[in-house]
Formats: sequence, C-alpha cells, structure tokens
Amino acid sequence: MGPGSKICLKNFVAHNGIVRGIAYAWKGSRFISIGDDKTIKSWSTKEQEDGEAIEPKNTILSKTVLNNISFHYKMATYATVGEVCQIWEESRNTPVRTIEWGVDSLHDVAFNPVECNILASCASDRSIILYDIRDQDPLRKVIMNLRTNKVCWNPMEPFIFTAANEDYNLYTFDTRNLKHPTNVHMDHVSAVTYVDYAPTGKEFVSGSYDKTVRIFEAGKGHSREVYHTKRMQRLTCVLWSLDNKYIISGSDEMNIRLWKARASEKLGPLKPREKAALRYSEALKEKYASHPQIKRIARHRHVPKHIYNAQRELRTIKEKQKRKEANRRAHSKRGEVPYVPERKKHVVKEQS
Repeated sequence: MGPGSKICLKNFVAHNGIVRGIAYAWKGSRFISIGDDKTIKSWSTKEQEDGEAIEPKNTILSKTVLNNISFHYKMATYATVGEVCQIWEESRNTPVRTIEWGVDSLHDVAFNPVECNILASCASDRSIILYDIRDQDPLRKVIMNLRTNKVCWNPMEPFIFTAANEDYNLYTFDTRNLKHPTNVHMDHVSAVTYVDYAPTGKEFVSGSYDKTVRIFEAGKGHSREVYHTKRMQRLTCVLWSLDNKYIISGSDEMNIRLWKARASEKLGPLKPREKAALRYSEALKEKYASHPQIKRIARHRHVPKHIYNAQRELRTIKEKQKRKEANRRAHSKRGEVPYVPERKKHVVKEQS
C-alpha cells in the first residue's frame, strides 16, 4: 500500500488515557511514547506480520507526570518533562539525571539538533529554561509576559530557537543574549500553539488557535503565507517535512492535512522549458518586488471573516495604545515616558 493511500496501516492501544508525546530514536529503528498513565514505552518500527499483536519492547513506570518527550540527536538518550526535567538512557529503567528549577510543571522540551547536549523547555510560570545534560543544574531561563506553548531550535544555527507564545506572537532568541528576542514574528490573531523549522533553517511554520497555518521567513516579522480551510479548527501541531516540500498539520476536528511548503509550486517532474519559464517568472518577481502594485499583489491573501475582523480589532487596539503613549509623552517631562522597542516589551527578566 503506497504512502498516498490515506489509509491507516496500523493502530493499537499504547496507553491508558491521552498519549502525550512520541519521539523517534536517533537511528529511526524504534520510537518512544509517553502517556497520562505515567508510563514510557519503547516500540519497534519493524513491520509486523498480519494478525501479530504489537507489544512494547520495554515499559518504564515513571514516578512523575509526563507531558512531553524529546530524543537526543546522536545518543541513545532522551528527556521527559512534567513536574521536573528528567534525562534517561535507553538501557536503564531509572532516570540518570533529574534537573529542576522550582517551577510547578513543564509542558514542552526540545533537544538542540546541532549542539546536541543542550535542550530547552517551557514552564508553567511563563519561562523558557535552558539545560545542559552534562550539568546538574539548569543553565538559564527567560520569563515572558505570557506562557510559551512550544519551542523549536533552528537546525542550521545552534544558538537560535523560536518560541510560540500565548500573546499571538512568536519570538526568536539567541541563547547568547536572552534579555530580548532577536525578532518578533506577528500576524496570528490568537494564541500560537506550535512551531517547527524547515530543514534549511531559513523558514518556520506555526499553527494557532485562530485556525490558520502561517509560514514565516526566519529573519522577517510577518508571514509570507497563510493556509486555512473552512472545516479546519484550532491547530494542535504542525511539522515541516525533511524534504522541504510539505507541511503537515493536525487540528481539533481530528484530521491530518498535507500542505505544500510553496503554494504555487508544481509537483512532479518538470520539462526543461517549464523549469526555464518558472525561473524566468521568479526572476521577474524578484526584480520588481519593490514596485507598489507588484508588492500589493504578492502580499495579498484572502482570509476568513473572523480573521479579518480580529486583525482589524487588534490594529485598532495597537493604534489606540500608540496614541495614548504619544499623548503621555507630549504632556510629560522629557525622558519620563521612554520609547520601549517592540522586542523589549514582552520579556520580564532573564535569570541565570
């Protein structure tokens, strides 16, 4: 049965309750799942014969709640988060290290694909915490105004990660300076639930409670593309395929959707004349990109009515805040109402 058949090949009951996370091992021969029943189960990816029962290779009962899991990119080591951050080795049934920083709970964790011993997690106290698995204590943490739902590392730049936040924005940080983000990515009109980088590291995709999928260029503050459908509800997860051609999304109405990473790209083999024509049209678009009419057409996207109305409302709120601040500044002593850059407004403090 081919990959385009849209038919589930295998399904089985893995946990009692919700499956909170799945992570493939670094060699891809197995994957590990965690659930609400506090168990960690290891499964083989080998094809089973028809009628053969699927059983876990190993089962570990955790002492704490498990919310998420991430696998090391070069070793048989993985991290789980819940009440604390725990580092596990596949050959052992107890954690080799437990790292905590006095927070109630952690809900996301991600290993760095380049600096493989570094990982980041999101906590319930609105903080993003950095760890080194070779150390007993966390490295640093940065506290935001609102809670961060998901963090994802840039696969090409080891110091850069992007966080999806409840305040409708995404923030790109450099770990060498966490006092303020290097970039603020706007356009969503509700909480951002998920983020994932393209394998090139130049773009990332985000999913939101506003029922849209947006694609951002890593260095720009606004999205280059927005995807939506009539039936798609709130986004729970989005992933960028490793061939850099597709985006996969999962949403509340229990459907998985496959999108093209570039909406206008033609799939399948191209004839030489087609390739030349496409290259020529792209060169023309690039040449006249700054022309007002071309820029307007390139940027224009049809969005659902609820998105359009929410954007207009947010625009009104921001204009009102700017006007109020300008009035306060005009009627105050010089320097009493300072100009605060957008990048510094959303970070409360950094701790180390």
